[in-house]
Amino acid sequence: LDAFRRCVTEQREVLLEPYLSGWRGLIRFLQSLGAVFSFISKDAVAKVALLEGHQQQHGFVSLQSLVQHELAAGPAALRARSDSGCRTVLRLHRALRWLQLFLEGLRSGEPRTSVLCTDAYNASLAQHHPWVVRKAATVAFCALPSRDAFLEIMNVGSQEEAVAMLGEAIPYIGDVYSITQELFTQHKLLDLP
Repeated sequence: LDAFRRCVTEQREVLLEPYLSGWRGLIRFLQSLGAVFSFISKDAVAKVALLEGHQQQHGFVSLQSLVQHELAAGPAALRARSDSGCRTVLRLHRALRWLQLFLEGLRSGEPRTSVLCTDAYNASLAQHHPWVVRKAATVAFCALPSRDAFLEIMNVGSQEEAVAMLGEAIPYIGDVYSITQELFTQHKLLDLP
């Protein structure tokens, strides 16, 4: 919550350090949920590490500065690099949308987390995954714990306090998602391979 709260500047830039810090927090949350989310958390760990490397090497302060730097090399160069910052941010961006939708569902009160997670996945990440991955993910989601267990895993107090914290955090996550979506739409980066 704190990291995503600090992410957006008055100029609507997404600061890279709090963004990465927010992702590290989301990764800890995913890892606490067990093996069902291990494929997502491992991938997110690798992507956060890659972005940290880009940040250290180039001194990027914001997602906008990273995008401008990589666009300066030209679209062909950007598409050719599997380790580009833009491509990495795009993958995290898609996962952030899935997490945002899932957390909104948890907040809403639907007790069947498998349904919440599947609906969030189908509305976000599924369209970017092959059929085999989509089916495996849907099967894995059936093993999720109950909503009550999720709220307890969040470790922020009572269920009411966890729901209140989600209500506070989701708009910040949504703001970061919206700004990134606009940035990538503006520069035609939403379809990077």
